[in-house]
Amino acid sequence: MMRLRLGGMRGFYLVAFGQLISLLGTAMTQFGLTLWSWEFVTKIQPVDNPATAIALIGFFNVVPLLLVSPVAGALVDRWDRKLTMMLSDLGAGAATIAVFLLYSSGQLQVWHLYIAAAFTSLFQAFQWPAYSAAIAMIVPKKQYTRANAVMGLTESVAGIFAPVLGAFLLTVIGLGAIMIIDIFSFTVAILTLTLIHIPQPPASEQSERNSLWQDSIFGFRYIFSRPSLLGLQMIFFFGNLLANVSFTLMNLMILSRTSNNAVILSLVQGAFGVGAVIGGLILSLRGGFKKRVHGVVSGWFFSSLGVVLMAVSQTWPLWILFGYLNAAFGPLTNSSNQSIWQAKVPPEMQGRVFSARRLIAWVVGPLGIALAGPLADQVFEPAMRQGGSLVPLFGPLVGVGPGAGMAVIIFITGIGAMGVAVIGYLIPAIREAEERLPDHVVVVEETAG
Repeated sequence: MMRLRLGGMRGFYLVAFGQLISLLGTAMTQFGLTLWSWEFVTKIQPVDNPATAIALIGFFNVVPLLLVSPVAGALVDRWDRKLTMMLSDLGAGAATIAVFLLYSSGQLQVWHLYIAAAFTSLFQAFQWPAYSAAIAMIVPKKQYTRANAVMGLTESVAGIFAPVLGAFLLTVIGLGAIMIIDIFSFTVAILTLTLIHIPQPPASEQSERNSLWQDSIFGFRYIFSRPSLLGLQMIFFFGNLLANVSFTLMNLMILSRTSNNAVILSLVQGAFGVGAVIGGLILSLRGGFKKRVHGVVSGWFFSSLGVVLMAVSQTWPLWILFGYLNAAFGPLTNSSNQSIWQAKVPPEMQGRVFSARRLIAWVVGPLGIALAGPLADQVFEPAMRQGGSLVPLFGPLVGVGPGAGMAVIIFITGIGAMGVAVIGYLIPAIREAEERLPDHVVVVEETAG
């Protein structure tokens, strides 16, 4: 019996479908756990610094990933990429099963979520470079921006429906049943991967001679020897530092300013999803800017503008509007950047280079997450209460009371991220990256294997 192994764009679309189902389940679980954990640290077992307690979940979701990324990238280039993708999905699903069992037995604590996040993070270190490199092998180069837009679109669709479905299902079947749905969803992602064919790029002779340590640092040497690639990563380095502070506090600001209203939070998160879907659809149909650097920079600028406007807004309709604005430009930024790297870096090197690239862009993420909670709890929230020291300066802009201090932090970091985009575009090595770097040559299989 002939085994079905799809390749080319058909294989890619099947992968995207599996990821959509998996992301939808994961996003619903994350929505439910965000509400559960915030109620836990504010009502069930109140703590003095609730924002810090919740921010630590994000911290543990990033740090292990960064620590193992260089080795993970080297192994992705050595291992079968499809098998690596399947094992990554399986590992993330195992963490959900553990959380489900703890929740079902009434033993779940917030610190358990720290461990689960760290465990999942280890597998994510392999997942992203494997997926990114796989796209470069099954999709024609001229379709890179469109394919990356579709992958971003799957995240966006999940972002639309997960909060709405999550809020509804929490009241109907509860958090435990949502996690069961999540467990089912990651099995769908694994099954779809069994049906596709992902060619392995030939390993270079140099790579075959290298030790694991040499391959682990190869990606950094590759990027640092190319100022244009390094410059692109510096936009994400500084932008992500500021964005991690903003988005660590965004949901908490909304919950604080609405007395823990899950419906409003789900509507705002849904607006983020709608914006990202519309942005992704436009990009998938039009293919993005001919000069993709323009997409990277303009996307960062207008997305950050949405963050600034959310911070100064104090009502849910405006949060929905400006959340939509923020998310609509995200696909333009990420797909344009991803397409540049996939076009310029040879496929046999992409695991190592993409892992190093992510480490450079994300290494400041834990710092942003770690700063967000203490800045909110210890500095800005007290200073933005009635009579607080910062009220005369920022009160007319963001109001006073619970959540106002977090709004000030989000406003400042949003302005900073807009500045990063402007400065990046003024640097010739970044602005002319596509002209300065040659494209690699790769032959993509277009038919079923």
